[in-house]
Amino acid sequence: MGNGIPMDTIRNLSLKKTILLYMAVALFCSFLLSALIGRIAVRAQMNIWWHYVDEEAYFKAAEQEGPYSMADIPRPGDYEMTRPDHFVSELCDFLQTYTILLLSMAGSCGAVLLFYRNKLKIPIGKLAQASKEIAGNHLDFSITYENRDEMGELCKEFERMRRQLAANNQILWKTIEEEKMLRAAIAHDIRAPLSVLKGYQEMLTEYLPEADINMGQAMEMLSASGRQIDRMDAFVEAMRKMSSLENRELTAEDISARQLAEDIRAELSILEKEYGKQCILQVPESKEAFCGDKEMILEVTENLLSNALRYGKQQIMIKIKMSYSKLSICVRDDGDGFREDAAKITEAFHGRNVKDSLKHAGIGMYISRLYCEKHGGKLILESEEQGGAVVIAIFSRIV
Repeated sequence: MGNGIPMDTIRNLSLKKTILLYMAVALFCSFLLSALIGRIAVRAQMNIWWHYVDEEAYFKAAEQEGPYSMADIPRPGDYEMTRPDHFVSELCDFLQTYTILLLSMAGSCGAVLLFYRNKLKIPIGKLAQASKEIAGNHLDFSITYENRDEMGELCKEFERMRRQLAANNQILWKTIEEEKMLRAAIAHDIRAPLSVLKGYQEMLTEYLPEADINMGQAMEMLSASGRQIDRMDAFVEAMRKMSSLENRELTAEDISARQLAEDIRAELSILEKEYGKQCILQVPESKEAFCGDKEMILEVTENLLSNALRYGKQQIMIKIKMSYSKLSICVRDDGDGFREDAAKITEAFHGRNVKDSLKHAGIGMYISRLYCEKHGGKLILESEEQGGAVVIAIFSRIV
């Protein structure tokens, strides 16, 4: 706008400053226009009155006033003027008296309407439409309003709320899908051992009374039934454990690299004997302590090691990197690697085969992913080209 006020500055003024500016401009223009109209009304009225003035008497009065003064034109009586002249004279009186009031009111109304159109109409319309979309559970839209005033901030907050609602909806749908999968897994994992137990019971009920089965076969069935019962016990324990995962709170404590290495070596000494495989631990020295939930970190580490030792062939590599703000634990095995998508592997009750599910409930990777996310990090699963699986657990510092 040349040397004037930039339009961006006016557009981004606060609502209070904008309405004050509009009112000031409206009142100023109303004052100027009313002064002009009043001046025109006075002249028009004088012209009408002049028609009813005794010119000779007027000029004599003007001479008596002096050369630098002007005698007022006397107002003729109402009965002296014609009806049109009387109407115009009265109208001029009205305009001289009430013009400033009427124009001030009109200017104020115009300022308010202009303020509404320029500052409120568009954002209110956007917010009203957004409210309807949200009420209809439609969150795939966005609110954009460029002005940096209070309404612009309100639109930004509304957009932030919409994004948060969309994120919460995604989490909710994910939770619902996980619950569906969990119910399916429960039905499957309970139905399978129950079917086996039912089959053995029917066989024993049918063949034992008639002695059509020998003691060895009966004992083998009882032994298999015991394994199925152990499987169900493990499943129930896993369910009990899962019910407390979401409610588990983080317990912050300072953890040094040396202390964490000692705790992991203690776990390795037991796991190496159980699986008969070699584990190599690498923990670079770090002077910085990491603040985190030690028990949660060790539980994730144990889950990753157990998984690597089950599927690894000979050697397991564990590498730990620690800094003030982040801790990463990398477990690498020399097995066949992951054959499925990482998202599926970290689901609850995931197992590679039925035989494996007899000993493991399939929630180790699920718990590890959940704990990493609760700790502000993530769980990364990769397969190496030359063979072997790599799992990296990342934890963020507890603030």
